[in-house]
Amino acid sequence: MLRGVDRAVARGLARITGSAVAPYQSAVIRIGFSLTWLLFLLREWPHRDELYGPGSPWSWNMARSLIATNHAFTALMWSDSGVWFEVVYAVAIAASVMLLLGWRTRTASLLFMVGVLALQNRSVFVGDGGDNVLHIMAIYLAFTRCGQVWSLDSRRSRRTADSGAPGRDPVGIALWICSAVVLAWVTAVGDLSGLWTAALWTAMATQAAWWLVRRHAPGEPRTVLDMIGNLVHAGAMLVIVVEVCLVYATAGWYKIQGSRWEDGTALYYPLHLNDFTPWPALSHALAGNGLMVMLISYGTVIVQVAFPFTLFNRRVKNVLLALMMCEHAGIAVILGLPFFSLAMIAADAVFLPTGFLRWLGDRLVRLLRPARAAVIPRQRSADEPSRSTLVG
Repeated sequence: MLRGVDRAVARGLARITGSAVAPYQSAVIRIGFSLTWLLFLLREWPHRDELYGPGSPWSWNMARSLIATNHAFTALMWSDSGVWFEVVYAVAIAASVMLLLGWRTRTASLLFMVGVLALQNRSVFVGDGGDNVLHIMAIYLAFTRCGQVWSLDSRRSRRTADSGAPGRDPVGIALWICSAVVLAWVTAVGDLSGLWTAALWTAMATQAAWWLVRRHAPGEPRTVLDMIGNLVHAGAMLVIVVEVCLVYATAGWYKIQGSRWEDGTALYYPLHLNDFTPWPALSHALAGNGLMVMLISYGTVIVQVAFPFTLFNRRVKNVLLALMMCEHAGIAVILGLPFFSLAMIAADAVFLPTGFLRWLGDRLVRLLRPARAAVIPRQRSADEPSRSTLVG
């Protein structure tokens, strides 16, 4: 019996360290969160100064006083210049596009995290709930290898493997040098806390070590670094899974304690608030149906409380997952909270079955490139996992 347990543990460690677990799920949440943040930044482009810039009612000095107490990280506190704000906002957009396409994913994930924290911590009272999820997930994404599939990085890796030569990487070197120069300047002027200074310099050093090993030591040192990277990635994916479960569990149990959720009328009240009625006729028609209001109110509580426990049953989990995604889509339309809903749907995507994601990816490829798909059938690489060990 002990030998069987040892074999199982050995297989599990080999699986976790040998390749990045849940590559399709990590790619989906990468695409989902970067798209959500990109769309938000583009929509708020005309209002960016009032939200996060020098023209915000939450002034630069007020933000600096708050950050002095909570020690939050934001690059917008490095200068109160309007030009610096525009640069940070533009970098946040560029990082979102980079992460969405999966181009230089390691660098893009760090820049994406910096952009999200810079803007959200500058004006902490701007948001609709989805910003909290995006805030947390931006940090977790920096620890994942989310560019293994469905990315420009994976395509470049395949081409490099086919050519048999590592080739030069002037773009990667230039990105690293520019980032190091900016970080050195910020460190010199003393606008970073000790914790963030250590964290960002560690990330820069890790990037440099990774490139040097891939370039000059492709044997055992690279294997060791790959194993460490896969292990960190697996830990980050597990934390994301736990985080989503905690979000739903706490939301459901808090709802149970509310009298309006107990009597099944909770949905009725936001449907009569002007801020949450983009389609007044639709909202009032739904609010006028007492049975529907009660079913949705009770159904929301039941699904949120039950979901973490359904992870042990794949079929039930998939049913509740579809219900929650439909619920968030309804929130986006009926209550006018599209970015909150997109963020939650992106978080839910970590539980999507691998088989479904691969099928969906193949369908999209055939729609976008029908001629090529008809001539060149998809072939699975030898090291590509057939299914995820974390999720369905």
